[in-house]
Amino acid sequence: MEAGRASTTAFRVAQRRAVHQVLDQPPVLDDPVAVPLLGAQFVFDPKREMHPVARAFRAYMAARSRFAEDQLALATAQGVSQYVLLGAGLDTFAYRNPFPQLRVFEVDFPSTQAWKRTLLAEAGIAPPANVRYVPLDFERKALAEGLEEGGVDFAQPAFFGWLGVAPYLTLEAFRATLETVARLPAGSGVVFDFAFAPEALKLTQRLAFHWLAARVARAGEPFRLFFTPQTLELELRAAGFSCIELRGSEQLNALYFTTRADGLQLATPGLGMMATAWR
Repeated sequence: MEAGRASTTAFRVAQRRAVHQVLDQPPVLDDPVAVPLLGAQFVFDPKREMHPVARAFRAYMAARSRFAEDQLALATAQGVSQYVLLGAGLDTFAYRNPFPQLRVFEVDFPSTQAWKRTLLAEAGIAPPANVRYVPLDFERKALAEGLEEGGVDFAQPAFFGWLGVAPYLTLEAFRATLETVARLPAGSGVVFDFAFAPEALKLTQRLAFHWLAARVARAGEPFRLFFTPQTLELELRAAGFSCIELRGSEQLNALYFTTRADGLQLATPGLGMMATAWR
């Protein structure tokens, strides 16, 4: 991420979530904020969006957010009252939060966060009282320090949403983030997505991966970090997490897409998985 530049990837993700609200009924992720947030920038080609590749990517963006929010609901049912969105981008959960007791901390690069707050103001979406913005340049300040300054209570459990971030990190930055989450008390957890190591993919998957990797690299946000399920589990256990769940495309399809009449679903096999890890 370059100083002074908002995330192109964050916009593309938000665009797909918004298109999902319009073209896919019923939506897997019911998000009435997605379209208003983008305002005049919400422009799309319906014919292009119905291409199988576009539909599969859109389904993944919706399912990824829905799965994270379902995991958050499990955490709140156990009494967790802090939700930390790492790399929040244009995520809209905080503006449709169904849990009055839940404090939401949006952590992101300063320029991306400033851009989001401008979009919110232009859309007339007032930030709720239980939302805190934590602008953080990771090259200048450690995550734990930024979270503490932003008001996160490290004496209480917290749940972390970390979507669309891990593939862009170095292994050192990934480990440092896990260590920060693992500092919190038992009951804390994190949900995130990760990309498979390219060499572990089949030919058709590798072709799709290289297409996507080239696209994000052109946007200035290249992929850096990859795992297999086995290597990721080793990382999570080394960081101090005791309960680990991994969900791939087939499991997510079973959760969210089996009863759809429009055939919308995730591509199988996919290019990565969702991981949830608990302290």
